[in-house]
Amino acid sequence: MFLSGGAVPFAVGKRVQRFFCHAAGGPPRRAANEYGDKMSDQVNAKQIEDLLRQVNYPGFTRDIVAFGVVRNIEAEGSQVTIHLEFSTKDTSISDKVRADIEALLKKHGVRTVRVEARHTSPQGAVSTEMPKHDDLVPGVKNIIAVASGKGGVGKSTVAANLAVALASLGKKVGLLDADIHGPSVAMLLGLRDEPEPAEGMNKLKPMEAWGIKAMSMGVLVDSNTPLVWRGPMISSAVEQLLRDVVWGELDILVLDMPPGTGDIQLTVAQKVRLAGAVIVTTPQELALIDARKGIAMFQKVEVPVLGLVENMSYFLCPDNGKRYEIFSSGGARREALRQRVPFLGEIPLEPRIRESADAGRPAAASDGPAAEIFRAIAESVLKGIEQRTEATQE
Repeated sequence: MFLSGGAVPFAVGKRVQRFFCHAAGGPPRRAANEYGDKMSDQVNAKQIEDLLRQVNYPGFTRDIVAFGVVRNIEAEGSQVTIHLEFSTKDTSISDKVRADIEALLKKHGVRTVRVEARHTSPQGAVSTEMPKHDDLVPGVKNIIAVASGKGGVGKSTVAANLAVALASLGKKVGLLDADIHGPSVAMLLGLRDEPEPAEGMNKLKPMEAWGIKAMSMGVLVDSNTPLVWRGPMISSAVEQLLRDVVWGELDILVLDMPPGTGDIQLTVAQKVRLAGAVIVTTPQELALIDARKGIAMFQKVEVPVLGLVENMSYFLCPDNGKRYEIFSSGGARREALRQRVPFLGEIPLEPRIRESADAGRPAAASDGPAAEIFRAIAESVLKGIEQRTEATQE
């Protein structure tokens, strides 16, 4: 079985296999390198598009097809014309892309290559028009991304507990595990069954637990099977999980993002209108360095940063009640002040949070001190969303 456009088989149930095969719209897309070093004298637009996925947009790791730069491809015999559109007047960018395309296609035996570039806005101009997004989840009012600059800071645990805490405040909430390589939501929520297909649709019903709807690759693949996928395949998987899961009417959909500032973050920012992002970090400078990059990335794609959460902020010794700041403390609060973004709260290094995560029982679903912390963070997130909504309506 292959996920949309992918070329790596993985073990899933037959029900899920049927879902992805239908959603993929047919056989998997052929990878560019499968065409060999030289193409035949007759080339088509699809072959050229696959090859263009090897050309990255200057300064980014994402290719020009994924960026939406390629507007049209005309292929006739061994002659190819490619129409590009750039949202900048900086011709050095289009010149670099043109040179990369010509070198790549000629290497693959395309005799005549013509690249036409169009520039749609002045260099350095700031657009006042909101970016257009695909309506992948039409019934969802607000989508928020829970992200981190690096792994190991407890982002997924925060995302799951935030979703449950938002539901405890009376909101209809969904949680999508967008961390395809390291899905954790299934374990955090105790999801073990295979999702059911939606009746009469080539889509899946979301799983339900702890008062929220959820979907994760963790319920679609065997837990011991690694997904050895490249960026475009991962982005395609996330888009499918947004579009081809019947989320229904939700007040908030929480996205548990993978760590870093790569393809998934760009895909989500381009495909859906995010109400905001929550950045999770630990207090020490080593983690804050990457948290800053996460903040800068979301600001660059015009996504509001709802605030910073400091996880593993301190440890309260159960024997004497003394507070130990194992990873330092207060770093996120100071960084939030420096970045002029809200500080959402401190979460202690608490054994019961870890135990509840391992057992599939979110701490936010209980009535203990940890649940109160997550609910306070959820209230701050809701306040931030409301303020952003009011500001855009004025």
